[in-house]
Amino acid sequence: MENTTGTERGGGAWRAGEPGVLVLPSGRSVRGRGLRRPLDPAAPAPAYGLYLLGKPPPGVPWEARWVRWPDFRLPADRADARTALAEAWRRAADERVEVACGGGRGRTGTALACLAVLDGVPAGEAVEFVRRNYDRHAVETPWQRRYVRSFTGPGS
Repeated sequence: MENTTGTERGGGAWRAGEPGVLVLPSGRSVRGRGLRRPLDPAAPAPAYGLYLLGKPPPGVPWEARWVRWPDFRLPADRADARTALAEAWRRAADERVEVACGGGRGRTGTALACLAVLDGVPAGEAVEFVRRNYDRHAVETPWQRRYVRSFTGPGS
C-alpha cells in the first residue's frame, strides 16, 4: 500500500465532530470507520490506516497496516495487534489515523478502546469511553470487552 502524506493528504489531525472521529483525552484524534460504508469523497483522507479484517483489505492510496482479526473475534496475533495499536496511537499525535473493520463497531470499537487505554483511560473504563464518544454499540462481544479490560497502558 502506497504512502502519501503531507498537507494534501493525511497531514494534521482530525477535527472533533467529523463523522467517526474519537478525540482521546490527550487531544489525539482517530477516525473509526466501517469499510462496508462508502467513504465520503469530500472527507479528508488519512495519512495512515489500520485495518482489522479476517483477510487483507483492498488497497488504499495512503500508508496502511492490516491486522488479521476475524469478525466478532479477537486478533489472530495479539502481540502484532498490540504493536499495530501502539503505532497507530503514536502516529495519531500528528497524523490523521483511521481504524476500520467491516462494520466499524466491534473490532474498530475494540481497537479504539485499546487506543484509549494507551492514552491513559483506565482499562475498566475504556469501553464506556468509546461508547460515549464514538458509537454506543461499539465493542460488540463479551470477549472483546474482556480483551480491552486486560489491555495494558503505556509503559506496560
